[in-house]
Order: sequence, then C-alpha cells, then structure tokens
Amino acid sequence: MGSTTIRINAEAKGVLDRLAVETGDRPQAILGKALASYERELFLKRANEAFGKLRADKREWAAEVRERALWDRASAHPEE
Repeated sequence: MGSTTIRINAEAKGVLDRLAVETGDRPQAILGKALASYERELFLKRANEAFGKLRADKREWAAEVRERALWDRASAHPEE
C-alpha cells in the first residue's frame, strides 16, 4: 500500500499520539479507523435525509409502502 504525507495541526497530532499510546495501534491505523467511521456517519446521515424526503412526499411514501407490502408477500414462507 502506498503512503503520502498530510499536515495536521498540533492539537490533532496530540490526540493521535494519545490514542496510539492508549490503544497500542499505529497512528496510521487510528486514522484509517477514524476515516472509515466518518465515512459511515456521512453515509447514514445522507440515507436518513433521503428517507426523510421520501416520507415527506405523501405520494412517493404511499408507493414505497405498497412496494414493501408486495415484497413482504413475495418473501413470505408458506405455512408447513
């Protein structure tokens, strides 16, 4: 894997160093985990906003509910 150099402020460097000592993880691993977490957070925020817009549109929400009902029936297991 390649590497690059980035600049961070002294406060962020202090946090990174402290976390490295606390966890025993390398700073690169900590940054990787932090970025993955931030990326997930943004994804969920955007998904939540899109879901909110869908629910706000009564016509589109009704279509969503109908489609879910169809999927529920299609995936239901027959009684044995």
